[in-house]
Amino acid sequence: MENELQRTLDALQSKGTILYPTDTVWGIGCDATLEDTVQKIYKLKNREESKSLVILVSSLEMLQEYISTIPEKALEIISKQEKPTTIIYSQPKGLAKNTIASDDTIAIRIPQHNFCKALIEKFGKPIVSTSANISGEPTPKSFSEISSPILEGVDYVVNLEREKITTKSSTIIKINGEEIQVIRA
Repeated sequence: MENELQRTLDALQSKGTILYPTDTVWGIGCDATLEDTVQKIYKLKNREESKSLVILVSSLEMLQEYISTIPEKALEIISKQEKPTTIIYSQPKGLAKNTIASDDTIAIRIPQHNFCKALIEKFGKPIVSTSANISGEPTPKSFSEISSPILEGVDYVVNLEREKITTKSSTIIKINGEEIQVIRA
């Protein structure tokens, strides 16, 4: 895994895009703080920029660097989560403008995945995590289902977990005060 971590880190540090396994589905990623690099992902996915992206951070401490105020409910959910859960936060800071939704929110997850956590920790910044498909096409459940345009369009493809089959994307929730709204179950 160390060699793959270093190769992937090299791609991210040189402003490249990556195709990598996550705690959910295979993802396309890049440095979430660089607008030009994030733009490459929108172009690769043929996705409208009005549709925001999910961001991964390695820890609660890293989350606090990019979110002004983390609701108590979010902290509670993070501490008790048993399955991958993405939370939509208000007033992000320090992230590329094109990762942020028009209502000034951002979807962020702390993955429970050794490779992802180690990669983000070594990189020291959040990374984008969007499903490895062209917009409008089904989300691939395994590496073998990823289309050629995606495989050929990224700068680096991680050579780990290619046999893994995933059945589900993360749950996405939005917290408004005490109210929790499930966006995707």
